[in-house]
Amino acid sequence: MNRLTRITAILIQLQSKKVVTAKEIADRFEISLRTVYRDIKTLQEAGVPIGSENGIGYFIVDGYSLPPIMITEEEANALIISEKLISNQGDASLIKDFNSILIKIKSVLRDFEKENVAKLENRIVPSYKKEIFESNWLSIIQKAITNTKILEVTYHSIYKNEQTLRDIEPLGIYYTDKAWIMVAHCRLRNEIREFRLDRILKINVASQTFDYQKDFSLSKYFSQLTDPS
Repeated sequence: MNRLTRITAILIQLQSKKVVTAKEIADRFEISLRTVYRDIKTLQEAGVPIGSENGIGYFIVDGYSLPPIMITEEEANALIISEKLISNQGDASLIKDFNSILIKIKSVLRDFEKENVAKLENRIVPSYKKEIFESNWLSIIQKAITNTKILEVTYHSIYKNEQTLRDIEPLGIYYTDKAWIMVAHCRLRNEIREFRLDRILKINVASQTFDYQKDFSLSKYFSQLTDPS
């Protein structure tokens, strides 16, 4: 990758997050921190309003944006593969949201790239699964996590064959071989529980919010589950 291409890619990366660290940039492009600092300075001298905070990272000043970004054919192909994988994971809301953004992305492709993508769409199939537990709640839950909104959930327990109404604080989501799972703090049980999305019968987003748990992460959650101590 030549320097001009890299600097353009760094600018796009800066717009992808609120704050980007120099290490993130260095790791992505396999360059030294000194090179990162030089590239950032080049962008600043070109008039791009890049701010920085010591020990935190770089950020684009609010109000600045790039013109519509063109993507490469390779990137478009990666999206087609992602589409196939997502369509095989059972959640209708995720499929709908991804298809919507994919249509927008396809709209900026050049004609020959659109033709190539169309060819590829019929030549890729994800692994065949005989049984998928279908759901339609992923989009709502993702938004509730980012906005720290309490969810009122009607949940069907297979083991007890009963329905319960729970007020929960959604913390994370992960996918098993067949179903999407939500990790949440259940106010009814006063502990962290897992909820299979296909067993949720109804969700209502409450007006109440909960305190965002900055120290929670799924990697930490899984390690605690497997820790014998």
